[in-house]
Amino acid sequence: MAKITLHSDAPNAATSVSNIFIDEYMSDANGEFVKIYLYLLRLMNMPDASFSISSIADKFEHTEKDIRRALSYWERMHLLRLEYDDHRNLTGVCLLDSQSVSAPESRPAEIPSAAETTAPEHRTVEAAAADTSLAPAVPVAPEKKQYSADDIRGFRQNESVAELFFIAERYLNRTLSATDIQTILYFYDGLGFSTDLIEYLVEYCVSKGHTSIRYIEKVALAWADSHISTVAEAKQNAGMHSQSYFMVMKALGISGRNLVPSETSLIEKWKSEYGFSCQLIEEACRRTISAIHQPSFEYTDTILNNWHKKQIKTLEDVARADAEHQSRKRAAAQTLSASASPKNKFNNFSQRSYDYDQLEKMLLTTTVH
Repeated sequence: MAKITLHSDAPNAATSVSNIFIDEYMSDANGEFVKIYLYLLRLMNMPDASFSISSIADKFEHTEKDIRRALSYWERMHLLRLEYDDHRNLTGVCLLDSQSVSAPESRPAEIPSAAETTAPEHRTVEAAAADTSLAPAVPVAPEKKQYSADDIRGFRQNESVAELFFIAERYLNRTLSATDIQTILYFYDGLGFSTDLIEYLVEYCVSKGHTSIRYIEKVALAWADSHISTVAEAKQNAGMHSQSYFMVMKALGISGRNLVPSETSLIEKWKSEYGFSCQLIEEACRRTISAIHQPSFEYTDTILNNWHKKQIKTLEDVARADAEHQSRKRAAAQTLSASASPKNKFNNFSQRSYDYDQLEKMLLTTTVH
């Protein structure tokens, strides 16, 4: 296994752990991920700061996949940057200065490019020349894989994963099926969610009345797409969605009941799939009540679907579309009026022409019997 260089962009490499890491990052991270990060800090103090994935896996009795998942997680947290060669082989890990990284609640969701991060303390000339491709983005939603029985047994040996399965069964009120287990492992292994985040994910969906693993997976993918990686971020996101639900209910005049799953699914589609703002959704709800005088998610969905097809994104776009629609209506009415104008009744008869001289001759020559 090729050696991987390890370096830092901090002014002074140190084995000591920063207070920011302890206060802001450690509590929300998987315990095994914390171990890997602390070990990387320790390696920075060694004369030959290099390691291999297999050596760390042997050190902690993990699989190499576990180590890669931990590294990907800390990259998502912006505490390190993974460096790759042209063949996408991992060649380096740059530990970023935690003093210059925003706290998890306020840091930007996007993973910074190599050009946006501070220059590392040392690296090869070849690495510097390839700076634009050193840190390819970690796939937000990697393809699901099928875990074998041996894989599952290996995961169950992890105490935190085994506890996660137990807690999920309690929340879902059923024994986990093979599909349930495969999907939960995908959250953990594929999406890189911590066990705490997955536990909150299940709890959140069940509290909303959803126990289907397919629904839970949709929420998980939405969180991954939004770069949600901590319970605090998930709770903040949930609060935003609750505000959206309340806004729709108020705009449609719904009170005295909760929204049903089909209704919340439509709201999620309007916000996530269509990317509409609360102002646009509220305007569509207002037009629904104005048109049919009763709340109808289907009618509102028709309006928003039409706006989505027309690539309407703002209230200004709506105003322009309304003006164009009114202009077309007036033009059509004028055309219809012109084509439907009644003709003079007298002119509706074809006019006949007579040769009166010829008629007079015929009368004079006509023999009366």
